[in-house]
Amino acid sequence: MSSKEKLEKRFLSLPRDFTFDELVRLFAQYGYELSQKGRSSGSRVAFVRGNEVFTMHRPHPENIVKRGTLQNVKEYLKQKNDI
Repeated sequence: MSSKEKLEKRFLSLPRDFTFDELVRLFAQYGYELSQKGRSSGSRVAFVRGNEVFTMHRPHPENIVKRGTLQNVKEYLKQKNDI
């Protein structure tokens, strides 16, 4: 099993310790790029692929993504037929 497959499998299990860095790598697998949305965006970030955009808040002070956000990402990627 490749590292990409392992990351996807880990994500689909919606673990409580999934990091933002892992999420960035997951989105990159599907051709998305991280956008900080400008200097005044605060913690808002966007994952962009062409005209498709998924917007969320960067987790802080820790790097762990909340479970609800992971569920939203999972639903979004399913909707886009990526997973």
